[in-house]
Amino acid sequence: MIPEDYLLPGAGTSINALPKISLHDHLDGGLRPQTIIELADSVGLALPSTDAQALGAWFSTQADSGSLVDYLKTFELTCGVMQTREGLVRVAREFVEDLAADGVIYGEIRWAPEQHLTRGLTLDQTVEAVQEGLEAGVALVAAGGSRIRVSQLITAMRHADRSLEIAELAVRHRSTGVVGFDIAGAELGFPAHNHRDAFDFLAKAFLPVTVHAGEADGLESIRGALYDGRALRLGHGVRLAEDVLIGREDEENTYVTLGPVAQWVRDREIALELSPSSNLQTGAIAAWGDDLLDHPFDLLYQLGFRVTVNTDNRLMSNTTLTKELALLSDAFGYDIDDLEVFQLNAAQSAFLPLDDREELADAIVAGFESA
Repeated sequence: MIPEDYLLPGAGTSINALPKISLHDHLDGGLRPQTIIELADSVGLALPSTDAQALGAWFSTQADSGSLVDYLKTFELTCGVMQTREGLVRVAREFVEDLAADGVIYGEIRWAPEQHLTRGLTLDQTVEAVQEGLEAGVALVAAGGSRIRVSQLITAMRHADRSLEIAELAVRHRSTGVVGFDIAGAELGFPAHNHRDAFDFLAKAFLPVTVHAGEADGLESIRGALYDGRALRLGHGVRLAEDVLIGREDEENTYVTLGPVAQWVRDREIALELSPSSNLQTGAIAAWGDDLLDHPFDLLYQLGFRVTVNTDNRLMSNTTLTKELALLSDAFGYDIDDLEVFQLNAAQSAFLPLDDREELADAIVAGFESA
């Protein structure tokens, strides 16, 4: 699939052509509508429409609810067609192709194996199937003359009780594509400390962790992600802005004070995996408003937080990384230098060895210099 391109205002630079890094992108949130239709037919799953364009519109409409709980309901259909080896391989392969078409040179793809077991697959078989698809996608991209690297982030569902088992699964596959661990799902009422055993195991195994926090819940959830989860990145983390206290303002400056959680996150350069369109859809920025201009992204960026730009779920938000960058550029007047900072932030925060992160950064700099 060829995504829509966007040009930077004034410069006319193609955002699609710029090298990009994707850190927060859910496998079950990035399916092609036509693939859903074909896989649903093969497994006998009923759909609201069998027209690809109409089905895509249904997903974005359902997701645009202002509620994370309602937003997550759309995944019943996508997960429903990802219960077989064939389905997982195909979805993973196409996912990589679509990332490459969007100019992504490195992507970390997160998904929850425990949600793909209804047709007899084991946890290990699901991870192996996804890895097979990812590698096939990388090979197809290479055959087309481009390059992309991808990794898996294994996710445990925070409302379930399998997180230790899933953490063990992630560590078991760390030499075959898995680079980190995540917890996701309903955030409010399901704190990180419920999964302390899993996080302790991961810390002892030295496997990096990112935690969904600061999306549907506030500072206490972020605090739990940092303390109980030892998170090196925050999935969304947008409500960290609740700990940024606005003081006096004059014509040129706004004076702020950081609370202890925000201070910790900024000082230790813990990356924020911000997803602007998704944050609007789920109501994560409701405290600040209901427009992209109200998103605290720019506040966090100007204050020196390590902000990164992500899609979260491309199908549900009808978006691409190119589109997210274009929306932010339009809203806040960002230029190519700002977009480069966001990509370098992502490179520095990837769950890869230092040498590999430096190579990514070099590729970003070279790509932006030649734009």
